[in-house]
Amino acid sequence: MIKNDLFLRALKGETVDRPPVWMMRQAGRYLPEFMEIKKKYDFFTRCQTPELASEITVQPIRRYGMDAAILFCDILVIPQAMNIEVQMKPNFGPYLPNPVRSQKDVDNVIVPDVKQELSYVYEAIKATKEKLNNEIPLIGFAGSPWTILCYCVQGQGSKNFDKAKEFCFTNPIAAHQLLQKITDTTIAYLKEKVKAGVNAVQVFDSWGGMLSPVDYQEFSWQYIQQIIDALKDETPVIAFGKGCWFALSDMAKSGASALGVDWTCSARNARYLTGGNITLQGNFDPTRLFSPPSEIKKMVHQMINEFGKDKYIVNLGHGILPNIGLDNAKAFIDAVKEYEA
Repeated sequence: MIKNDLFLRALKGETVDRPPVWMMRQAGRYLPEFMEIKKKYDFFTRCQTPELASEITVQPIRRYGMDAAILFCDILVIPQAMNIEVQMKPNFGPYLPNPVRSQKDVDNVIVPDVKQELSYVYEAIKATKEKLNNEIPLIGFAGSPWTILCYCVQGQGSKNFDKAKEFCFTNPIAAHQLLQKITDTTIAYLKEKVKAGVNAVQVFDSWGGMLSPVDYQEFSWQYIQQIIDALKDETPVIAFGKGCWFALSDMAKSGASALGVDWTCSARNARYLTGGNITLQGNFDPTRLFSPPSEIKKMVHQMINEFGKDKYIVNLGHGILPNIGLDNAKAFIDAVKEYEA
């Protein structure tokens, strides 16, 4: 049994003394101990070497003692496994030299044997579980099919993913075929993660907010719903759509255990839109971690008061930024641990 199960209890909606806390992207780039590893190994080597991935996963836990760990990996290991080349270029980000732009390109995308192609991820989970020694739960994750499609079609990061949207609107049959292939791969991948030992999974729809509410239903949400349906009986599922406040009422009926909220949606609106019965996670603006530690603590306590301590997981509204001070990150975590209702 997991010694600190606060995170899992919050996912079940149980009454707690204080909410649990973790931070998206907590394993990585703001930590000096991570930067030491980064100097020696390139990005995908870190993802694909179980000893490195597990070490990076537990680094923030050793330093700050969050209530959950999230496996160090990347959402783009899915397209890599599907026969799509993905590179990570320093000071640039993801780069896909052969983006998917036609029906023929979609036909060349495979639904892989995830056990074989992504075995390094499951090995990293097992190694991480050993290091965590049942102290806290481990979260596995995947990108939403729409967010993965954005990179596959655009070929790189983007402010508006115009090429990805153009592909969906001019070639919807091919787009839906690609989305379904990504969905099928993601479901198989997450099921294997659960078998390997993760205690919950999160689906990141980082670019869902690029779509109008109507297009969101067609090109993103219906595929996330398939993932939730396939996994909810096996493990708690957290759905996080950045900029997707307009879909919160549908998300609340999905069978997900919790919904992530970004900083553009207030606690009050999030509770109202979701009907007040589902666990929410978020929504501290990551840039607010530049505020002085004393101010961070005040803001975190206010945030907990607004969401309520139950059915709530304290987190950022997106990933922690690389240049956040260590004391500022500590103030965020400590504020939650010191919280008294």
